[in-house]
Order: sequence, then C-alpha cells, then structure tokens
Amino acid sequence: MAKAHNTDSSDVRDNILAVGQRIMSGKGFSAVGLNEILTEAKVPKGSFYHYFGSKDAFGEALLSNYFEDYLADIDTVMGQPGVTMAQRLLDYFDMWRANQSFLDCQGKCLAVKLAAEVADLSEAMRTVLNQGTSAIIARLADAIERGVAEGSLAVDDSPRRIAESLYQLWLGASVMVKIVRGTEPFDSAMAVTRQMLHLDH
Repeated sequence: MAKAHNTDSSDVRDNILAVGQRIMSGKGFSAVGLNEILTEAKVPKGSFYHYFGSKDAFGEALLSNYFEDYLADIDTVMGQPGVTMAQRLLDYFDMWRANQSFLDCQGKCLAVKLAAEVADLSEAMRTVLNQGTSAIIARLADAIERGVAEGSLAVDDSPRRIAESLYQLWLGASVMVKIVRGTEPFDSAMAVTRQMLHLDH
C-alpha cells in the first residue's frame, strides 16, 4: 500500500513540474505565480509546499528535472549506431533548432528562457544552470573529440573550446530567434557550426 502512495506522490510532483515547465518556458520565472501553476496542475497550495519549500526551490527542481531529460536526449542522439560523430553533432543542433521554437516550445526551451533571468535572482538556480550547461558542453566536447579521432570532422582549437563556442553560438541564436521572430539566426548558426567542424568540404 505504501508503494502505491509513493507512486501517487511522485506523480503529483512530476505533474507540478511538467505544468510549471510548460508555463514558465512561455512566460519566464518571475511573471508566473504559483497559483497559475497550481490551478493548471489541479493541486492545492498545501501540496505544493509538501514537495517544494519555496518558489526558488521549485525553480531549482524544475531546472534539475529539465537538464536530466535534456542530457538523456543528447545521449540518445550521440549514441546513434552507424552514424558518424559529425552527423550526430549536426543531428543534435537540428534537435536544438526544433526545440527552440519562438512560438511554442512546449517546455523544451526552459534553460534558454530562464538563463539570464534566474541567474541574477537565485544562486541555487544559477548553480543548476551552470552544472547543466557544463554537462552539455562536456558531451559536445567528447563528441567532437571522437569525431576528430574517426576523421569525420576537424577543428582548429581544442574540442573543449570548440564545444564552448558552439554552445554559446546556439544560445545566442536562440535569443535572436525570439527577437526577430524568424529562424534565420539558426541558419547562420548552422553555417558557422559546419565551418568550425570543417564539414563544408
């Protein structure tokens, strides 16, 4: 019986996080009140505080959950069998492009949406963002290193620095996409990515 209760409890927590991720990906962190999330999730306020001590603690859990899913997606893309590392990297950036829609990203653009806002609001959330982005960059660096070793791509700097530059490039492109309300910045980012990985020959 206790096991069923734990499953129910986990479902409630996951539901609050899923609803919060979807709403905050659209509106940001500060603009969303807890009541909006709880109404949408159909959960009383007391239940929220049972799982999360504060809105900041909720934000921390939200970002941790987001990065866990995101890193699993990267691992899937980078682990595709029978595909060169160069193609896996291009597939990853295609996935980035698809997930960072400026109209409705369905919660997939949470880190891009919240990064600048919450890094100044909460040290705990900034730490989660830093750890999450560092893990993404580490995976990109590993993929680049493996691509160089297999000969499917080439780079003019260390894999780590190239990975950092690519992440920053795509992060900036994601912001510009929201500003111009079009996908041209992603076209430019992909062109630069191909140049940096020497994939245009």
